[in-house]
Amino acid sequence: MNTSVFSVCVYCGSRPGKRAAYAQQADALGQIIAKQGWRLVYGAGDVGLMGTVARAAQAGGGDTFGVIPVHLLKREVGKTDLSSFIITENMHERKKVMFMNSDAIVVLPGGAGSLDEFFEILTWRQLGLHKKPIFLLNTDGFWNPLLALVDHVIDEGFADASLLNFITPLDDVEQLKTALQSASANQK
Repeated sequence: MNTSVFSVCVYCGSRPGKRAAYAQQADALGQIIAKQGWRLVYGAGDVGLMGTVARAAQAGGGDTFGVIPVHLLKREVGKTDLSSFIITENMHERKKVMFMNSDAIVVLPGGAGSLDEFFEILTWRQLGLHKKPIFLLNTDGFWNPLLALVDHVIDEGFADASLLNFITPLDDVEQLKTALQSASANQK
């Protein structure tokens, strides 16, 4: 973990999704990260929401730290003009490097990869392997089905209700900004 600057790991789609609000919120988050003097840690792609958040952070003069596995360099259009651009051998290494270089996790709308990243980081938190806050940017209710699934898992006895304490869903980027400011202040 980089202790000199608050680093926000963003998991999000390599596609833009169907709603304009997804890209608008990703752009706003990138701007906020830059304006706050935080560092963006993300999957190093220049496509979809990944590219949107990174370009917004860069446009604001923000520090960007991207991590991409070699097999996704072409598919996700590796964004080589980042402050730091790291190529890993595989997805597992990518996720580890992103996690180790971040202080907070933000999950924007995305697909199977974003779900994989979310559940891995949530599981690690549940097991006590980290205490980093996990924020779900619930743009237009995108994550409502996921939150219902987590409730179902708890209701069916496969997890304790305390699992919900590790997830903070937020409806818009302004709420997320406030939550990240609090997390940043608590880190110091």
